[in-house]
Amino acid sequence: MEPLVTVYWLACGASYRVTADLFGIPLATISQVVHNVAKEMMTIIHRVINFPKPEEMEEVGADFARLTGHEAFRCAAGVIDGCHVRVLPPAELICYINRKLFPSVLLQDICDANGRLLEVYIGETGSVHDALMQRRSLMYQEALYPPPGYFMLGDGGYPCLQHPVAIMTLYRQPLASHVEARYNRYHARGRNVIERTFGILKTRWRSIFLRALEIRPQFAPKVVGACCILHNICLAEGDILEEVEKRGR
Repeated sequence: MEPLVTVYWLACGASYRVTADLFGIPLATISQVVHNVAKEMMTIIHRVINFPKPEEMEEVGADFARLTGHEAFRCAAGVIDGCHVRVLPPAELICYINRKLFPSVLLQDICDANGRLLEVYIGETGSVHDALMQRRSLMYQEALYPPPGYFMLGDGGYPCLQHPVAIMTLYRQPLASHVEARYNRYHARGRNVIERTFGILKTRWRSIFLRALEIRPQFAPKVVGACCILHNICLAEGDILEEVEKRGR
């Protein structure tokens, strides 16, 4: 029953009170159930969300070559991006206010060409810039990914880097040549997969993105992490959202 209650709460974006009424469970118990299940799920996050093995990298690159339509992107190993997860205004409000002027915590994802999450970093306050969030992540500090000879795709919020992790970003406007414009087009084709991945997360797990989480900001990373775990499980089981559902996000 506890996993069912938690998945319902995550998927429907219902309040604790509505969920309690639906399942006939005391309100305080619903809160405890969600906390317990989310914490338990976080113990398996590295079994479900993980970087490809060395022998899998050729296939990862081939997927990006097909996605972008250019062989130069056969060395792409993933796409990195971040998004804001709305939270209720905490007491220490200022550091949680993002550039869109609402309180949030940050989710940084790396995904492959099929939308499978390879790494998540969750919990920085909304005022933190994407580039700073990246530098604070374990992936960056310990140069965990991508392997030598590969690079990740990132938008203008990230620096173009070779070390400690390789990230290829877009050429900035104004473009100097048609070569730069063509590169940007291929790059955008590859990056679109993470936008679609965020769209699927928003559609499937409405409690994260469609309203402010009615939990302490300190607990938000576990709730967001649980949704990311379930996202990868759904992909692995072939539970893919239909196109009509994506348009409705």
